[in-house]
Formats: sequence, C-alpha cells, structure tokens
Amino acid sequence: MNILHLDSSVLGQNSASRALTAAIVARLLRDAPSAQVKHRDLAGEHALPHLDGASLAKSDPTEAARSARAMQDFLAADVVVLGAPMYNFGIPSQLKAWIDRVAVAGKTFRYTAEGPQGLAGGRKVIVAATYGGLHPAESGRNFVEPYLRQVLGFLGIDDVEFVSAEGLNISPELRSQALEAAQAHIDHALPLAA
Repeated sequence: MNILHLDSSVLGQNSASRALTAAIVARLLRDAPSAQVKHRDLAGEHALPHLDGASLAKSDPTEAARSARAMQDFLAADVVVLGAPMYNFGIPSQLKAWIDRVAVAGKTFRYTAEGPQGLAGGRKVIVAATYGGLHPAESGRNFVEPYLRQVLGFLGIDDVEFVSAEGLNISPELRSQALEAAQAHIDHALPLAA
C-alpha cells in the first residue's frame, strides 16, 4: 500500500491537523506495516505556487516538474491522508494549489457527453479537518468538508473519511476534548485501508 501524507497547515509543530494526520498515518502503518509513506508539506518545503498562466503553459521547467511530481504522487497513492485546517471558512490556499495540480482534465477526470467522469477512483482519502470554532458540515459555515467531498467526488473518489476536531480555539479544555475524541476515532472507528 502507498500512502500519500499531505499537510497544509502553516502552524508547523503547533498544528492540530498535522498532529492528526501523523496519528492517522501511524494507525495505517500499525495495520499495514509494509506500507510506503510519502510525506509532502504543502506549507513548507513542498509548497506549490498558486496556479497561473505560466503554470498551465508549463513554461517554467521547475514549476512543471513540481506539478508533475504532485500528480505522480497522487496517482501512485492507494490512500491519501490530507490535513485540512479551516482558514476563513475554507481550505488553506496551499491545499488549493495542490488540488489545482491534481484536478487535471484527461488525467484525473474527463468530460463526456453524459457529463464529467472521474478517473482517480479506487483510492481512499482520509481528511484530518480542524476548526478553531464550531462549524458542523451542515451549519452552512463550513466550506471545508463540502468542498473536499465535491472535488474528490468529481475526481471519482467516493471513499472519503473525515476525522474532525472542532472548537480548538474556544478553550484549552474544549481543545483537549476535541483532540481526544478525534484520536479515539482514529484508534477505534477509522475504517481500515484496503
């Protein structure tokens, strides 16, 4: 099994989503010790610039190579572990830059007379979603989960699991409770990968 571990938080060691993605990867490795893990820090050494005309034209060889590597990493993964903290009700722009590199017509989706067809199915995505406040998916204030479900579904991925921790900035007690609940989900309720 190949695991692609993506972090997008700008908070480094203070990041709750990074702690949860690390716990998810550790759980996967416990269940599949021979799995191969590729870690990409989208807010650090593996950051991708925002998509622009030059990126699309592949006029910069370094940028083209980074985009190709992002696609290759994604297509090689059986499981993607994705850290998605909420920034201003949505995903970090660093994560959006990565999505822009892997949502590519002809590679991960195609248009047909019957509508778009995802080409990247057959893999599992586990999202560690973290929220400073209380933002349930059905609240209308949370664009992280609906957006990621939409874009991953568009790519043909319907095996998506969310491990969420909410209210992290409300109080130290609520932060601790939320992270403990997320860890319990990882330890006991997270469906095993294929």
